[in-house]
Amino acid sequence: MPAIDPKLLEILVCPLTKVPLRYDAAKQELISDQAGLAYPIRDGIPIMLVEEARKI
Repeated sequence: MPAIDPKLLEILVCPLTKVPLRYDAAKQELISDQAGLAYPIRDGIPIMLVEEARKI
């Protein structure tokens, strides 16, 4: 499982709310607490599409 670049994490924001995301390494997801969405990370690449996100 490829690690995500910490510098990338610093600049990524939720496409809906524009707030920073929280990285869940165990689930390989980027969490937007404000939007209630979890964006998947596939092969080390964050999928920043609302339609791909899981509601939390």
